[in-house]
Formats: sequence, C-alpha cells, structure tokens
Amino acid sequence: FCLIYDISIILSVIKSFCQYAQVGNYKRAVKRFDDGHRLCNDLMGCLQERAKIEKAYGDQLTAWSKRWRQLIEKGPQYGTVERAWLGVMTEAEKVSELHQDVKNNLLNEDVEKVKNWQKEAYHKQMIGGFKEAKEAEEGFKKAQKPWAKKLKEMEAAKKTYHMACKEEKLAAAREANGKTEASVTPDQQKKLHEKVDKCKQDAQKAKEKYEKSLDELNKCTPQYMECMEQVFDQCQQHEVRRLTFLKEALLDIKRHLNLTENQSYATIYRELERTILSANTQEDLKWFSNNHGPGMPMNWPAFEEYNPDQAAAPPKKKRPDGAPPTPSTDHVAPPGDRSSVSSYDKNQAYSAEWSDDEQPTTFSGNENGGNRNSFEDDSSTGKGVRVRALYDYEGQEQDELTFKAGDELIKIEDEDEQGWCRGRLDSGQEGLYPANYVEPI
Repeated sequence: FCLIYDISIILSVIKSFCQYAQVGNYKRAVKRFDDGHRLCNDLMGCLQERAKIEKAYGDQLTAWSKRWRQLIEKGPQYGTVERAWLGVMTEAEKVSELHQDVKNNLLNEDVEKVKNWQKEAYHKQMIGGFKEAKEAEEGFKKAQKPWAKKLKEMEAAKKTYHMACKEEKLAAAREANGKTEASVTPDQQKKLHEKVDKCKQDAQKAKEKYEKSLDELNKCTPQYMECMEQVFDQCQQHEVRRLTFLKEALLDIKRHLNLTENQSYATIYRELERTILSANTQEDLKWFSNNHGPGMPMNWPAFEEYNPDQAAAPPKKKRPDGAPPTPSTDHVAPPGDRSSVSSYDKNQAYSAEWSDDEQPTTFSGNENGGNRNSFEDDSSTGKGVRVRALYDYEGQEQDELTFKAGDELIKIEDEDEQGWCRGRLDSGQEGLYPANYVEPI
C-alpha cells in the first residue's frame, strides 16, 4: 500500500510538472509574488482590526469599573466584603491595562514588523508590478524560448503528417470505388492508383519529418526542464522566506494575544482571590454593631451649666479610636464627630441613637425609574438658605467644610439629629458643618 501510495505521489508530481512546463503555464508561479505582497497587507489589516477590538474592550472594562466603583462606594455595603467587591473593579482595571498593552504590541511591533519585511521583500517598479515578479517571468521566458521553438516546429510537422494521412485515405477510397464502377476508364483507374502512391510517399515523408522534429524536441526537454527548475527554485526560495517569516510573525502575535502566559495576568487573579478570601463575616458584623448597633458609643444627656461665651456644639460622639474631640479655646466651638458605616454615609446622616423603631431606607429601582443608582441618596434640589459663620471651623474629614468666622455659605440641607448641616461654599465645594456654627443672614 505504501509503495502504491508513493508511486501515485510521484506520478502526480510528474503530471503537475508537465502541466507547469507547458508554454505559458509558469504565470501562476509569477503571480505568487503579487499574492505575497497582498497577503502582507491583509495580515496588517487583520492585526489593526484586532487592535481596535482590544482597545474597545479595554475602554469598556475601564468605564465599567469606574462606574461600579462609584456605585459600590456610595452603596450600603461595608467592611471587608466591600473591599472584596471593589477587588473585582481593580481586576477589571488591571486587565484593561493588559489589553491596552496587547493593542500596543500588535500595532507597534507586529504590524511594523510585517510592514518592514514587506518593504524589504518586494520592490515596486515605476511602471507597475514588482521587480521579483518581472525577473521570474523573464527567467521562465528565456528558459522556454528554445524549447518553445522546437515545440512549434513539431506541432507543424504533426499537422502536416496528419493531413497527409488523411489525403492518403481519401485517395485509397477513391481508387477502391473506381474499381467497382464500370464508368471509370482504365486510364482513370491508373491515375487514381498513381495518386494513392504519391499520397503514401507524402505521408511517409511527413511522418519522417514529424518523427525527426519530435526526436529533436525530446532531446531538448531535459535541458529545458533543468532551466525551468532553476527559475522555479528561485521563486520557491523567495516563497520559503515569506512562509518562514509568516510563521514567526504568527508566533509573535500568539505570544502577544495569549494573556495566560503573562505573569501579570496570573498575579491579578491571585490578588483578587486573596482579597475575596480575606472577607470576614464576623468582623463586618461586629464593626456594624459597634458603629450602628447596640455596641455604638453613646453620649447620654448630662447636666450642663449655661455658658454664654460658647455656643452649644453638636452632640459629641467618640471617634473610632475612642477619644473624644478636643474642644478649642480660641473662640471656636468644638465640632461633633461622625462615624462612617461606609462611603455611603458621606451623603447621608444616621440617627445617633440605635433603635428598633428606625425605619430602613428602601432602595427600589421602580422609585427612580431604573435611571440612576439605587444606592445614591436623594439630594436637595432647592436653592438653599444663605448663612454666615459665627466661628472658625476646620474640617476634620474630607466631606466637611472649612471656613472662617464671617464667611458666608449656602445651607442646602437642614440640620440632622446630630446637629450637622450640609452646605455649599461660594467656591462650589459642598460638605457638612456644625449647624450651631452659623446664623441665617
């Protein structure tokens, strides 16, 4: 079976070469130069489209991460689980950076590499086409010219011989018919016989000439095949360089696309796993209980002497470290302190007392039509009230305002149960301040 298979391959190759060796059949080998140049353009176009996809995906990941990071930070989730959730956003940001790197590698390395190789491998001519294709075509024509001339002579001799054979058969048929017809005279039969003899002689001469021209053609064939193979090998060598380069380029592209081989990619998910596994349910429950449950510190009412020189400050809650805020003695009333469940509290104040009667806020997508984050608070949309500061106040946290006595600002939310108001400075900054530090104008 293997022997038969090998013989069939050899016969197929011989048949293919015979077809290729025919005059003019080398054009497909020459056209391969044009195809190779076009394929380089196709590969660059393919990589440019993939780079756009990588960039778009990275941009979408970044936008998604930014949006949901804000929603989570403003939402009611807290503690270690909040950090684990935010870890997913961090993963998206880092993966986005990797996909941007893929885009840059495809454009700056792979596309440029193909472009430079194409420029070195194919040289355009002023009259059109490529120098390599023209040289190959001229080589094939030069190799075929002697053999093509012999082939043309052989074809002419063959045609002459076949016509002579046809005439011989016609003459023999007329002679046979003349013998059977009584109307044909002996002289006519003699002429018909002479015509047959002459046709036989002409056919024999044409046959000898045809055999001679075919023999001469066969003698030229080995040299012709050798010359054609030399030109074809030159074309093959150029194609070997193209195919080898293409294979190497595709391996580089695969290396840039395969993020699983990137150590940074694996590190991202190891860090994400550690962040998620570090979430501690009992720790979060204890934190919430201490800040918004029965364990939260309380300032129970106590008897206070009247002090006309000092405004009553908002109720003072202990800071997370357990130390009460230090009051100021420079004509500045001490601020109250606020504990934070999560960043959700930056825009919303809770009651200082923990009670079962407190009604939880209902977050419903139907209430806001699904057009905004259900975790976001309803902010006051009114113009507010103009107030003037009675004392200096230095903001203790990022969401608190800082102002001097005499400064004016706008109160945009009324005082809460802890004695804090939300206001806006003339600079546009919004934040919280002690309600008893200001007076209406």
